[in-house]
Amino acid sequence: MKAFVTGITGFAGSHLSELLIYEGIEVHGLCRWRSAKDNIIHILDHVTLHHGDLLDLSSLMTCINEVKPDFVFHLAAQSYVPYSFRAPAVTLETNVTGTANLLEAIRLSDCDPVIDIASSSEVYGQVNKEDVPIKETCRFQPASPYAVSKVGTDTISHQYYMSYGLKTIRTRNFTFTGPRRGEVFVVSNFAKQIASISLGLQDPKISVGNLDSVRTFADVRDTVRAYWDLVNMCEAGEVYNIGGETTMTIGEMLNRLIDLSPVRENIEVVVDKSRLRPSDVTLQIPCLDKFKNATGWKPKYSFDQTLTDTLYYWRDKLGRQLKK
Repeated sequence: MKAFVTGITGFAGSHLSELLIYEGIEVHGLCRWRSAKDNIIHILDHVTLHHGDLLDLSSLMTCINEVKPDFVFHLAAQSYVPYSFRAPAVTLETNVTGTANLLEAIRLSDCDPVIDIASSSEVYGQVNKEDVPIKETCRFQPASPYAVSKVGTDTISHQYYMSYGLKTIRTRNFTFTGPRRGEVFVVSNFAKQIASISLGLQDPKISVGNLDSVRTFADVRDTVRAYWDLVNMCEAGEVYNIGGETTMTIGEMLNRLIDLSPVRENIEVVVDKSRLRPSDVTLQIPCLDKFKNATGWKPKYSFDQTLTDTLYYWRDKLGRQLKK
């Protein structure tokens, strides 16, 4: 069995590839020739990389026809919400046109894979309290260009199922995190700052944005296991919320990170206005009943373990940089 992973060099893509290798799947990945390989350096001998670009249909057709995958996991995206406000057109092109190109390449091929399309909980936008926990039937209210792009990704994937019978399954992912997460994302960013403080690289001051937003957190390793369960157990054409079971404000998450760190005292928290979004989604709590009923999936990692592993990841990475 073969899997084709877009975004293989990224955060979720690297963890998913580890799991697929463990499951005995032949792993192929899409990457640009200049993509950094840091996240997959330890598994490079166990994956096959194919150079291509989501915005180049011909390169995708070549990749799909070479691999002939049984499973496609479409994880590649411009996924940083604040950047989407600065570069909305790039975000829309990468996420919507890129997805259309991938689906078109599969449609024109002679293979018929199960396709996991990574959408996002951001498509739901700012929901009312009575709509929590959020079900898959909740209406779209995108509050950022990134969210709009994921509405496009989500709906065009369903259209290719309806029009051409492609076996697309959409996952609306709520917040997930863990080791290897990019430093611009909130848990990883706070963990990096705390690690920097503990190593003497930063004054005991943490810069933050909106600490009042409510999120439900999942571990990336539980999330990619959900992707694997999805393509094996769920129905084509359907959509499923994927997320964790630990809900708290961003501020409460920061306090837990600090409590788990070796530097628990005399840390000043400072709001940086540049970290505040023009519009924010402040209430994200998923209903996971549909996915759990279909697969029996349950998270295995406690949130404290996720936070601890993320702290260790940054302390190790920064420590190695110090020694160079």
